[in-house]
Amino acid sequence: QVQLVESGGGLVQPGGSLRLSCAASGRFFSINAMGWYRQAPGKERDLVAAITSSGITNYADSVKGRFTVSRDNAKNTVFLQMNSLKPEDTAIYYCNADVRVQWYGEYAGFWGQGTQVAVSS
Repeated sequence: QVQLVESGGGLVQPGGSLRLSCAASGRFFSINAMGWYRQAPGKERDLVAAITSSGITNYADSVKGRFTVSRDNAKNTVFLQMNSLKPEDTAIYYCNADVRVQWYGEYAGFWGQGTQVAVSS
């Protein structure tokens, strides 16, 4: 019904940059917040950055000043620009979106399949 498809992960050296994209498709009424989470091996999935439909952003302290979240509401797409990457940024990055499927329904969270980001020399 609702699909989130991520792209843009890969292997990068420390100090490098990557840009992740996540596009929502399917049948739905509206999307509120969209964002990115990450999960490293043996750790919990944590919020990286999120953005509301009006453009209000929220970042994890560990990525402030290095990562930038943005979105294109017309294309139901959220982006994560990651600069000055560090080895500790290595994780699977998951896209998340709060979606109202029917106009009369409530918002529900949907997840993408994840994209691997590896930072290593």
